[in-house]
Amino acid sequence: MAAPQKVLRKEAILGGTFDPIHNGHLRLALELQHALQLDRMSLMPCHRPVHRDNPGASAQARAEMVRLAIADCPQLELDERELRQDRPSYTFDTLQDIRGEIGPDVSLSWVVGMDAFIHLSSWHRWQELLDLAHLIVIGRPGYRLPEQGAEAEFLQTHRAPLAALDTTPQGAIVLPALSMLDISATAIRQQLAQGLSPRYLLPDNICDYLVDNRLYR
Repeated sequence: MAAPQKVLRKEAILGGTFDPIHNGHLRLALELQHALQLDRMSLMPCHRPVHRDNPGASAQARAEMVRLAIADCPQLELDERELRQDRPSYTFDTLQDIRGEIGPDVSLSWVVGMDAFIHLSSWHRWQELLDLAHLIVIGRPGYRLPEQGAEAEFLQTHRAPLAALDTTPQGAIVLPALSMLDISATAIRQQLAQGLSPRYLLPDNICDYLVDNRLYR
């Protein structure tokens, strides 16, 4: 009788501009931590995104907003490593850095929304991402899994059940039954620019921070 496979330590990262961070980001991160029984769930603001315009708020402000948002939630952590690097934020480079820190025997996952996954083949060294981590693909309103092309083939080759996160350190694409709340950081910025209140779309202390610092006005 084969011995049961060892359950590994599990870590996951939700990256993004967090410009600003809102309840959709926070609720998703907490649900992932609960559903996957993660030992560490990190929120990682990127410094200079490659596939979108530069953020409207400074790196310092975005890090402070994440810090405020999770201050009372010990299940979530802030990782500022990309903000400390004065270069474009490439997921491959970040995962390589983290893997070098945690070693080869930790289950490491990168969380990506469906809206980003359908363009994965445009990412830097995208086919090597699974050499370093798993991909957790999260549903987004209005987006569907690709049915053809490079991303569809990549998914077909590497899709695995959630249990793969327990026993393998990297290499799987998993699709948990979770979706991000339909809240848009772009819409929040537009509301602020128009002098409207985004309250109840993000934590109260983040709403106050935006108003006090006149961000996105």
